[in-house]
Amino acid sequence: MGKKLEGNNLWDSSNRTVLPEQMSVISRGERETWQSVKPVLDEHKLEEIEHTLALSLRSHVRVTIVLFDPLEHKLLSGFVTSIHTHSREIKLQWAEEWKWLNVDDIVEAYIV
Repeated sequence: MGKKLEGNNLWDSSNRTVLPEQMSVISRGERETWQSVKPVLDEHKLEEIEHTLALSLRSHVRVTIVLFDPLEHKLLSGFVTSIHTHSREIKLQWAEEWKWLNVDDIVEAYIV
């Protein structure tokens, strides 16, 4: 990372200087370019995810789930305690907390 130069509000990084006002614009621009569209999963990948979720429910094994988010993918780890096939939702529980998740928001699922 860059280091702050003494006595002024400039940042020095690799022989370039950036004003604080420019940093906020750069950060905002990086966030905008990071935003992505949800990947379209093929049938095989969807079956793999569904199989992993069912295995967690049946065998009570911990599963790690990667949820799509436009800014950054979110990782959740826990146990599948319920599956609603009609609404395509699962209940993921960890410690004393739980959350209902839409299966269509999951981009990856694997057993820990």
